[in-house]
Amino acid sequence: MSTPTTSHWGAFRVRAGAGDTLTVEPHPADPAPSPLLGNVAGGLRHRTRVARPAVRRGWLDDGPGPTDRRGRDGYVEVDWDTALDLVAAELDRVRREHGNAAVFGGSYGWASAGRFHHAQSQLHRFLNGFGGYTGSRNSYSLGTSLVLLPHVVGDAEEVLRNASSWPTLTEHTELLVAFGGVPAKNVFVTPGGVTRHSTPGHLRRLAERRVPVVLVSPLRADLPADLLAGTDATWLPVVPGTDTALMLALAHTLVAEGLHDRAFLDAYTTGFDVLSEYLFGGTPKDAEWAAAICGIDAADIRALARRMAAARTLVTVTWSLQRAQHGEQPVWAGIALAALLGQIGLPGGGFGHGYGSMGDVGDHGPNRRLPWLPQGANPVRDFIPVARIADMLLRPGDTYDYDGERRTYPQARLVYWAGGNPFHHHQDLTRLRAAFGRPDTVVVHEPHWTSTARHADIVLPVTTSLERDDVGGGRRDTHLIAMHRAVDPVGEARDDHAILAALADRLGFGDAFTEGRTPRQWLRHLYDGWRDDLRAEGHDVPDFDAFWAAGEYELPAGPTHFTLFEDFRAGRTSLKTPSGRIELYSATVAGFGYPDCPGHPAWLEPDEWLGAPAAARFPLLLIANQPDTRLHSQLDVGATSLAGKRAGREALHVHPLDAADRGILGGDVVRVFNDRGACLAGVVLDDGLRRGVVRLPTGAWFDPVEEPGGRLLCVHGNPNVLTGDVPSSRLSQGCTGQHALVEIAALTAPPPPVTVHHPPSLERSSA
Repeated sequence: MSTPTTSHWGAFRVRAGAGDTLTVEPHPADPAPSPLLGNVAGGLRHRTRVARPAVRRGWLDDGPGPTDRRGRDGYVEVDWDTALDLVAAELDRVRREHGNAAVFGGSYGWASAGRFHHAQSQLHRFLNGFGGYTGSRNSYSLGTSLVLLPHVVGDAEEVLRNASSWPTLTEHTELLVAFGGVPAKNVFVTPGGVTRHSTPGHLRRLAERRVPVVLVSPLRADLPADLLAGTDATWLPVVPGTDTALMLALAHTLVAEGLHDRAFLDAYTTGFDVLSEYLFGGTPKDAEWAAAICGIDAADIRALARRMAAARTLVTVTWSLQRAQHGEQPVWAGIALAALLGQIGLPGGGFGHGYGSMGDVGDHGPNRRLPWLPQGANPVRDFIPVARIADMLLRPGDTYDYDGERRTYPQARLVYWAGGNPFHHHQDLTRLRAAFGRPDTVVVHEPHWTSTARHADIVLPVTTSLERDDVGGGRRDTHLIAMHRAVDPVGEARDDHAILAALADRLGFGDAFTEGRTPRQWLRHLYDGWRDDLRAEGHDVPDFDAFWAAGEYELPAGPTHFTLFEDFRAGRTSLKTPSGRIELYSATVAGFGYPDCPGHPAWLEPDEWLGAPAAARFPLLLIANQPDTRLHSQLDVGATSLAGKRAGREALHVHPLDAADRGILGGDVVRVFNDRGACLAGVVLDDGLRRGVVRLPTGAWFDPVEEPGGRLLCVHGNPNVLTGDVPSSRLSQGCTGQHALVEIAALTAPPPPVTVHHPPSLERSSA
């Protein structure tokens, strides 16, 4: 008998066999199951599972305090009562001596797709009941756009969650101009999961209609093969980080040749005159100017602008472009370019942000809230932008700018992390490792011995989704899934909820945290409240017992055709900007006085790109994008992830001519390095890259070796040992982990072994 469940990469069913065998079957209604399902079976009982609570030897010997031994020490396994007593006592000490703001509740990550056993929700509910904590805002994926978009169009969620539907695009779009492409590898992933992966089918329909597509990316693989095979597909291999210059030149051509829609601009935007002055004043931002920056011929730039003006054109910008220095600019420039065409709010035209970045962008599944666990209110007002954790730990008391505010970094004495891996998400891992040495104590909930667990003082083993009951579903998912427990917990793993409930009991607020409910009673309670809302709308929704027995409930369908900003264009709504319109120039942003983010879209040269002075020493531009073989770093020990490696290390894609210049062959293990650090990777020769560009996906579990000077070499191929920990701008403080200048070289000696797929040194407590 198979057991229903779901994950961020889709719904599936599990069949537990004799011994430890596990069979994973895609949901029968899924037309395009995710290849990431291949990681599930191998990750469940891998030797890297944390079997028992473990405490770092140095913390046991010396007590709480800053140390350089995190990430270098062995661990002592202890019983649960000992571990929980230690954590509760340390939480209480920090609160008494330093206040609740000294507790940083990290918990940034995807963790479970379940609505109750969601690590971040559970931890934040616990810490709010504890009296509050310092938290984080925004995300690594969208930290820049989430701050910028409210200034430009009034609401980030409107753009990110209500993008024009794929059926609308497949019927009406006449030209798709995709800055950053529409990467097929990302459409299998959505927070909470997708039961029916529909995006691949919509992309095929675009190809069948022979819709012309222009891919603007240094990576040819950023467009699905079906679309690239079309006779009208065009690949513009832009210099990485220069999309804004190209967009501005397209805008210049539209205005110079009278191809812009002045009536739309007058009715629906503000600030065109300021933008026009920037385009034509000083150094004109024309096609010749942009060609020297972005590497695309001026004639091709002008021809593209004319094609865009002559067709129903969708301008789409991937999330990846804003994960870079000055990442606000391509998003703002993309909106401005679409506004000049005058097609925002028209079916098939306008602007999109994130097609190909996530499986639910453009999806037309029902857009309704799913069951959710209340977290309570956090009385602590301190927070940090999510990508500034190393700054907070290394520079407490320093001030910084953020979205018009002048803020101060708090001093975090205790870091509590559940449901995430900052040693995947964060940049400059040498710096992050030093930062993790600053708190008194680091507590981590983890199923596996990831790098974050190996940099903790107390590691508490938690169950995976397959080891507990839950209810799951994703944004715009078609189904709510009953996530039945498929196997017994591995080792002594416990649910996050059980761990936090035990801590809450020790700290005096256990009843308030659990509200007297067991986990199964919580599932019923959350489901019943959600069911009541749907029944009030007239829907026939089964009771919890019937839902649980069936294994799923198909949600009432929503509309299939909708267009971003159609109500705004029709005059039914205004935007939540000061002008009520699209702000091509924002007086608010201009008033902040940030030189790295002026009041209109602009070309601002990044510190690391192929035109920078540093490229003389490091002549290759590394793109550290999302992997094909896993979600972030999750289940890096799974079969699909392992199959994508070369010589047991992450695969580095290199243009054959760039490899030949360095005497490197396909399959070689090479050293990738810059002044921040180095990593080892296995070479894949790939002529689908612009010359001078290499690709090393994120997510290989960090496996550091210290080199002279204190820099770290990751022998497994984690690119964030190379990326810079600098903010996108003072406006958003978003991450810039997409690009880094590097050099690569063949090894002259046998490489060190990969060790991260084995547990750290462990001993059992004799107490």
